[in-house]
Amino acid sequence: MTILCATHFSDAAQRAATAAAELARRLDEPLFLVHVLPGDLARAFGQTLKDTAASALADEVKRLEKLGARVSHQLLTGEPAEELARFAEEKGAGLVVTAGPTSASPFLGLGGSVDRLATTLPVPLLVVRDDEAFSQWVKGTRPLKVMLGVDRSLPFEAARGWLQNLRRYGGVEVVAGRIYWPHEEYQRMGLPHPQAFQDVSPELRRTLEQEVRTLVSPLELQDQPPVKVRLELGVGRIADHLVSLAEDEKVDLLVVGTHQRRALGKLWSVSHHALRLAKMSVVSVPVSAGARGSDVPIPALRSVLVATDFSDLANRAIPYAFSLLPQGGTVFVVYVGEPPQAMENERELRKRLHQLLPRSADGNERKVQVEVLSGQDVATTLLKAAERFNVDVMCLGSHGRGGLKETLMGSVTKEIMSRADRPVLVVRPPEP
Repeated sequence: MTILCATHFSDAAQRAATAAAELARRLDEPLFLVHVLPGDLARAFGQTLKDTAASALADEVKRLEKLGARVSHQLLTGEPAEELARFAEEKGAGLVVTAGPTSASPFLGLGGSVDRLATTLPVPLLVVRDDEAFSQWVKGTRPLKVMLGVDRSLPFEAARGWLQNLRRYGGVEVVAGRIYWPHEEYQRMGLPHPQAFQDVSPELRRTLEQEVRTLVSPLELQDQPPVKVRLELGVGRIADHLVSLAEDEKVDLLVVGTHQRRALGKLWSVSHHALRLAKMSVVSVPVSAGARGSDVPIPALRSVLVATDFSDLANRAIPYAFSLLPQGGTVFVVYVGEPPQAMENERELRKRLHQLLPRSADGNERKVQVEVLSGQDVATTLLKAAERFNVDVMCLGSHGRGGLKETLMGSVTKEIMSRADRPVLVVRPPEP
């Protein structure tokens, strides 16, 4: 994984180059130092400007080599963001490093080279604002403190994978930052909403913290400190709250994933605003940089929700749900009834659910949690339960509540498959 560092020879660019050299040395990777001459300047000043830039590049390479990095350099001509993206792809770069926009930049760099790079590069972009933290990390004098922006999304998974790889090279303290708006979370999880609009119930906070811990569990390593979780209530732009939380934690580096949105899509892009507004260094990891092929880790399933309406076809899904957890975990066995009858008959319904459990249900350290839920919309009730219980997989029979045998799948199962943001195992009946 070659590291590419863009420089324009300013003090901020020198700090970025130092951080890139320290990272290259720690990761034992080659470093390419690149300067791009804008085409109009190159045409106006000709060979004199190119010679001056080449000399400055050579001097900077000598400085970085004294830090122990293996450094090559390249002088390019053209539009900076486009040329850097092209060169990064040509050299197979795994990381591009650059200085951040200064306070003197118009609109804090909006539309500038860093902004364009963030929406163009297929690899992570590290915007450096302080190189000292990287130097101390490489020397082993202190760990690197990093905040990871957490949500349920593909960009988050890409950012988590990048940080997971970085953590293998030395001490990295991780703070998982989750910005949330209570009203949305009560709706998503189907939890009762307190009277005050912004109140956070203990159940909601506990559920959110458990969800975050599950999402960052791949980062937990035996030789590293445990991940710290910070939940922060936020109204408005998420990036503002995340940057503020990172400042409060005094982190060295903020890591965020990105969809690489363009034009008006940037208005709600967390990575776009974090790169511009953060006072600490920021890594923006695009979805395209996520693990692929043989590098994709095998997920560890810890929990499954299986639903039944007590029909034979729905009940067939229950043993399959247990089969998904051969090494232990929690199986939530759920029935959804119409209110208020479901709650009036809850004890009897729970007894019927227990009678459906396989004999070896509690084997291999598996846990079973039987739930009777009340709701008119069965699919929505089950989806909210899946969010609330933070399950890895949903397991359903191949017909709905009414047993619509004329369709391949029942209405409930079909709706859940179209709306769920987690895997769904559908158990179909054998051919008659």
